Amino acid sequence: MPLRISDLLDRPGLHLTVAYDVPPELLARTVEAATVSDLPAPGKWLQGGELLMTIGLLLPMEPAACRAYVRDVAEGGAACLALGLGQGLPYQEAPAPLVTAAREAGLPLLTVPDEVPFIAVTKAVFDARADEQREVLHRAFATQRRLTAAAATSDGLRPMLEEWTAATGVGATVLDPLGRQLAAGEREAGAPLGQARELIERVAARGLRGSASSTAGGQQLEVQPLGARRLRGLLLLTGRPDDAARSVVPGLVSLLSLELERRHLRDEPERRRRSALLSELLADEDLPADRARDLLASAGLTAERVRAVVVEAAPPGAHAGGPPPGAGAAEGAAQEMAADLALAMPGGLVRVRADSASVPGPVIEAVVGEELDVHTVLGRFAPHCPAGIGPAAAPEAVRVSLHQATGLLAVSRTSGRPAEARQSEAARLLLDLGDRRTLHGYADTVLGPLDLADNGEELIATLAAWLETGGAWDATSRRLGVHRHTVRNRLDKAMDLTGRRLEDPDDRFDLWLATRIRRGGAPAPGHGDGRMTAP
Repeated sequence: MPLRISDLLDRPGLHLTVAYDVPPELLARTVEAATVSDLPAPGKWLQGGELLMTIGLLLPMEPAACRAYVRDVAEGGAACLALGLGQGLPYQEAPAPLVTAAREAGLPLLTVPDEVPFIAVTKAVFDARADEQREVLHRAFATQRRLTAAAATSDGLRPMLEEWTAATGVGATVLDPLGRQLAAGEREAGAPLGQARELIERVAARGLRGSASSTAGGQQLEVQPLGARRLRGLLLLTGRPDDAARSVVPGLVSLLSLELERRHLRDEPERRRRSALLSELLADEDLPADRARDLLASAGLTAERVRAVVVEAAPPGAHAGGPPPGAGAAEGAAQEMAADLALAMPGGLVRVRADSASVPGPVIEAVVGEELDVHTVLGRFAPHCPAGIGPAAAPEAVRVSLHQATGLLAVSRTSGRPAEARQSEAARLLLDLGDRRTLHGYADTVLGPLDLADNGEELIATLAAWLETGGAWDATSRRLGVHRHTVRNRLDKAMDLTGRRLEDPDDRFDLWLATRIRRGGAPAPGHGDGRMTAP
């Protein structure tokens, strides 16, 4: 227990007394140390929490000066002031100006009798502090033993968290790397995951490189990463640990990390089973729909539609400046990444495939439910790695999704981010890969004659709306809020100016692509306003 002023007053042999009727809340102040000083302004030499003892050798008696002295002591952080009394000393009782100043400043004022030397008070303070530290260590060791015993159970996460909360009163929750709850202590009334979400994501993004803490809703939150070589989970603490609990946090982190690593190894047979299921699913080109759904259901994946994901285990240039890793090292890294992805993909099937003609190193193939946020998973567990995401398909057609995902790896290498196959995104992929200056130059060439017309913007807007509705006159007129004859007149004028024909597939594609480029944003800096000018 911390040493309080009231404890010193009750300590036998010291015979300390208060010089005025000190309120109980002031007597509950914690005493961190004891020191002696007769300086007229000792405040700058204090660190806070001291019992400052003086014989008052230079103590001023003028009320204003005495108040200045007490204010200096209080602002220095002293817990209380003690005046030594006795024969041969300046004072045999506390002087009235000092008592008044101490009462006004809210600074407890004690008196030390003649028969008690200051060194006895100092020893009493430091003995009590030593007892306090021993108590902290004893509680820390006891908590650590309880945690270790809980870790020896078959499922150590929850027992460890329960023991921790019972011993410290601090809530604890273990999360997976995506912030999903894995276990919580029984006495934890529900971790404030919503309030801690930003903190969780910040620590998870850094891997094993550090923890973080914050305060939300008046409650202290702390997140610690868990794992040995890779991030296996996160520990969320809710509450403010005391000194004893704080000293046990590293031990708790180590034991929880050990348990998660043990789970990782224990799950290896299940990962192999799922890999085999995926191989069976992809091996048969004419796999019956019922059989495909049964295979996925046996892995807990019951989504009506699934999609394939392909990831290169190492980003291009990852080993630039040095020799590439051996086949064994590359395979091991791919297996580790595949294990992380399997953990983050509920019901997903994941396997590692060796080198192929299209991909130089090992790749990770996965089949997941349509609703899974694949981009978030890849951003957390495969950052900067080329990845292709196939379109959603029925389980029996997942081979098609996988083929498209594999084909998108080259696009992902160029764009620097996962490439997803969507029918509506095909043009966006093309536009993203092109040089902005070149693309806008192309659009200027096609639409330049319209730019020079008096109602050029109106003509281009009508042309874009007509192309986006698939050439539907009524839909275009409704979108623009004009009569369909107006739409036809505008398009006829646009075709006259550009020399194009809407019924010609090549002309129609050129016009569509040019309007998409214009709609996609401003040209690159230095390109002007993206329009042609008159010669």
